[in-house]
Amino acid sequence: MTKNSFGVEMKTKNGLKSADLDGDGHVTDEELERQRKILEIQDEDAMRDAQRKMAWFALFGMLLYPFSVVLAVWLNLGEAAKILGSMASVYFVSVAAIVAAFFGGNAYAKSKAASPAPKK
Repeated sequence: MTKNSFGVEMKTKNGLKSADLDGDGHVTDEELERQRKILEIQDEDAMRDAQRKMAWFALFGMLLYPFSVVLAVWLNLGEAAKILGSMASVYFVSVAAIVAAFFGGNAYAKSKAASPAPKK
């Protein structure tokens, strides 16, 4: 595989070089379909990874938020502690909605994948 000066794999003019699995220079319909499926799986995996990271980041933020209030009080920043305390209700509801949407979406997707489609 040809790489450019940055170490990135260069693709052919039509972008199908990676789809030619047997290396004969011809891309068959089967090879093209397989490449499409591979890219689809990689995209879905990347999306799930991003959603998982977002949910964990939100969860850690939710767990660490009270410490920011305690830190503000400890540093004698009364106004900051008051502001952080007043924002808490909106913050916790918003973050809980993000985390719930992530886990709920995963559970729904798994239940759809596990159950067969209804017959008509």
